[in-house]
Amino acid sequence: MISYLQIEKLTKSFGDRLLFADVTLGIYQGDKIGLIAANGAGKTTFLNIIAGIEDYDSGNVVFRNGLRVGYLSQTPLFNPEETALQYATPQPLRQDDFNCEDRARQMLHQFRITDMSQKMGTMSGGQAKRVALAKTLLAEPDFLILDEPTNHLDIEMVEWLENYLSRQRITLLMVTHDRYFLDKVCNKIIEIDRESVFAYNGNYDYYLEKREERYEAMNSELAKVKNLLRTELDWMRRQPQARGSKAKYRIDNFHQLEEKSKVNLTSRDLELGAGSSYIGSKIFEAKNVSKSFGDIRILDNWSYTFARYEKVGIVGDNGAGKSTFIKLLLGEISPDSGFFDIGQTVKWGYYSQEGMTGFDEKKKVIDAVSEIAEEIRIDDKTRLSASQFLSRFLFTPETQQKYIFKLSGGERRRLYLATVLMKNPNFLILDEPTNDLDILTLTILEDYLAKFKGCVIVVSHDRFFLDRIVDHLFVFKGNGVIKDFPGDYSTYRHCVQEEEKERKAIESQKTPSSAGNASQKPRNDRKQKLSFREKRELEELNALVESLELEKSQLEASMSSGEMNHNEITSAGKRMEEIIEKIDTSELRILELMEKDESL
Repeated sequence: MISYLQIEKLTKSFGDRLLFADVTLGIYQGDKIGLIAANGAGKTTFLNIIAGIEDYDSGNVVFRNGLRVGYLSQTPLFNPEETALQYATPQPLRQDDFNCEDRARQMLHQFRITDMSQKMGTMSGGQAKRVALAKTLLAEPDFLILDEPTNHLDIEMVEWLENYLSRQRITLLMVTHDRYFLDKVCNKIIEIDRESVFAYNGNYDYYLEKREERYEAMNSELAKVKNLLRTELDWMRRQPQARGSKAKYRIDNFHQLEEKSKVNLTSRDLELGAGSSYIGSKIFEAKNVSKSFGDIRILDNWSYTFARYEKVGIVGDNGAGKSTFIKLLLGEISPDSGFFDIGQTVKWGYYSQEGMTGFDEKKKVIDAVSEIAEEIRIDDKTRLSASQFLSRFLFTPETQQKYIFKLSGGERRRLYLATVLMKNPNFLILDEPTNDLDILTLTILEDYLAKFKGCVIVVSHDRFFLDRIVDHLFVFKGNGVIKDFPGDYSTYRHCVQEEEKERKAIESQKTPSSAGNASQKPRNDRKQKLSFREKRELEELNALVESLELEKSQLEASMSSGEMNHNEITSAGKRMEEIIEKIDTSELRILELMEKDESL
């Protein structure tokens, strides 16, 4: 294995708060690593240290000589006067005829950046992040570091990036909360937990299995430590003050056991436990609602009756009108025609993708929440103080004393979620709730929403989140068209792929090889013998598929050998796509011919 990065005894702290200590880790060519940790545990700090942006207390971070490293940060830096095209266009890596600017245009289009002349300083945060992602990929680094690359991408872009990173023979270290993305792309998971780093050689599913085994072992070890501590504590109480050297050793051992016994393994079992208000049978009814902004149509004469306890996901391309739809429903903007009839018992809880607003960032977390409510009602029997409620959102007593401006992006999102749920809404509208939340918080939120006694509308690009929560989907197709799909996202995506296959099959029937004479009579249901030309076509197609399969196997072996350079890998990847497309088209035509021939 070729070593790309060696980390030895790396330690980092902020004041008296230790993030991680004595981390020793190796990253090798071909590793695709997902970095997982709770919000505030140091994921971004860890990436910044590796990228050379942030300093550390002690240890060594050593890259392979000559290694080209690309880094996508959560908040990319750029010249606000540069255009998107200027910023993204890479410097030529080699002398060839391929235009770097053309490559940049292609990649920017992939990330839905259509105005190449727009200045970076006029872009939204999401647009700037997508341009920065395009720039990072176009640089074709040997070692790619990505901090939340799926934020601000719609689902189709996420799936494209997922497939791109899966196919490329690159070395990758990334932070993402997208569990399907982790499972498909990564071959190794690294977790920062309780100031230590644990490595798992497998995908996300494998990590979950092995982490559970680690927790069970830790619980067992903790039980042994506490039993031994009780024995030693009894000895300490019975011994005289004057002790010999053996007694001193035992005293030191007692204090070590006492420190080990303080390990907290309970956070993984926490639940949000927020309540909800009663909701009646009438929720809302949309009647012939239309909304446009100039030539852009968001809703076109849309009607729908929302049912009690309904949970719906909203998906669609960026700019299709998902966030506008929510603002219409909440009454923040008015429709051009039609109206929403909202039930009297509906109590909204709105989690905006813009995040917290109206908070004094110089206040402590506990003070800001206490100003909203000093006591939070969970149900008829349960009341919690502001501090107790925050603890359910993974805010320790120490973190509750932090000033808001010192919170990480994920901690801010978690605090925002707490302030939404503490008001006991019965209709939750969540606009991109998964951005910046760690996987532990997402899992807890999913469990809460699954049991939530109210209605939910969620806009999200997180496929795993949608699959766990929603009963059906509103698919925004653009131009005011909304399709109601009865199922979760994975089922919807499967249906879309099947429709695409059918479309390609129909198109293949229109090719010259299969169209035949336009004056031929329509074929009846009874099988017929193939013509001489069709038999010959079938033979040629079988031979072609066999040849393509052989080339595909040889290409896969070459790409896996580690002997190809970057240009050769890129060329091989393009050829692989062409081969797969030709095999699919040929096999569809073979099936058509075989169904037609009564002798087969």
